[in-house]
Amino acid sequence: MTVSFKLRMLCLTGTLAVIGLFLSKQSVIPGAYALETSNFKTVRTTSAVVHTVNDWVEFSGKLEATDEVTVRSKVTGSIVDVNFRDGQLVRKGDILFIIDPAPYKTELARARAAYAQAKAKQDLALLDLSRGKKLIGTHAISQRDYDVLNNAARESKAAKEIAEAEVESARLSESYTRITAPVTGRISRAELTVGNLVAAGIDSPVLASIVALDPVYVAFNADERTYLNYIDKLSNKDKPEVLVGLADEKDYPHKAILHSVDNHLSTETGTIRMRALLDNPSSRLLPGLQARVRLQASKSYTAVLIDQTLIRTDQDRRYILVVGNNDKVEYRPLELGNRQGELIVVKKGLNKGDRVISGGAQLVSPGETVVVSKDESPSSKSREGNKSS
Repeated sequence: MTVSFKLRMLCLTGTLAVIGLFLSKQSVIPGAYALETSNFKTVRTTSAVVHTVNDWVEFSGKLEATDEVTVRSKVTGSIVDVNFRDGQLVRKGDILFIIDPAPYKTELARARAAYAQAKAKQDLALLDLSRGKKLIGTHAISQRDYDVLNNAARESKAAKEIAEAEVESARLSESYTRITAPVTGRISRAELTVGNLVAAGIDSPVLASIVALDPVYVAFNADERTYLNYIDKLSNKDKPEVLVGLADEKDYPHKAILHSVDNHLSTETGTIRMRALLDNPSSRLLPGLQARVRLQASKSYTAVLIDQTLIRTDQDRRYILVVGNNDKVEYRPLELGNRQGELIVVKKGLNKGDRVISGGAQLVSPGETVVVSKDESPSSKSREGNKSS
């Protein structure tokens, strides 16, 4: 074997060794990195969002009728007809009950006849007085005779007016035999039915009751701060909006207008009675239903928000875990504001864009390095919550 052949073989062997070493390094480095990162725990994150929001205060309330009346008879007699169904919606002026009108029609006819008689007497008295004026001018009758004629004319005028009043009284009594609805609303059941005898007057039995349903009041007790916030608006004849939700409803779908405020605060509770007017065109909402009430407590402002489910509790503290610089877990104590839908305002402890741990938080500790598997998009729930607000 020649020296040149040996030299070529030696160079080839060296080259192969260098290539092998290079390839081995290329395969070892990723493996080492994977081994290193596999020791870190994996979490998911979501970013804190910023929206324009309003603060709200919430109270418990109850629906009340704007008008509630009891129906009684103004005349005595037997009920001959009931013209409604129990629980029916009635309009002002609808005939509800009919009292036997026969006696009152008779009395009206008698009064009209008495009026006709009184009018005839007055006509005669006026005719006699007219003749007397001519006769006294020629001294055909004495002054005393003329005074008698004049007095008779005045008495007949008064008698006619009495008869006229009797006719009006009889007409009213006859009209009262048709008992009508004093307001529009929903009527109760008939307390007395056909054939029952009813008496007139304030002590007469209640025949039915009616509650006005459109609109209805939403009554609630507000705290002193809310009163001070809204009383100026009422004084300026503004119409502050009140949001209302019922027991079977999510959020506050109804809009009412603040209507009135009581004249004193309760010394026992430190609250004041307020009422809002709520339109109820379908008459579905009834007095006595429980209601949730929300009033705006601030002007619009920009705030950082997060999902309420991400907040953790440490005794009496509220906090979250975020992924900070160098992918290290950070403990952030929070100062919270009002709820906005399914999100909540964070006053202190969080900034826009901070990566809040949304998955795997129970497996990691502050200061620990983690791997973020998925950065979730910021939630839009705050906008939904602010709309419902």
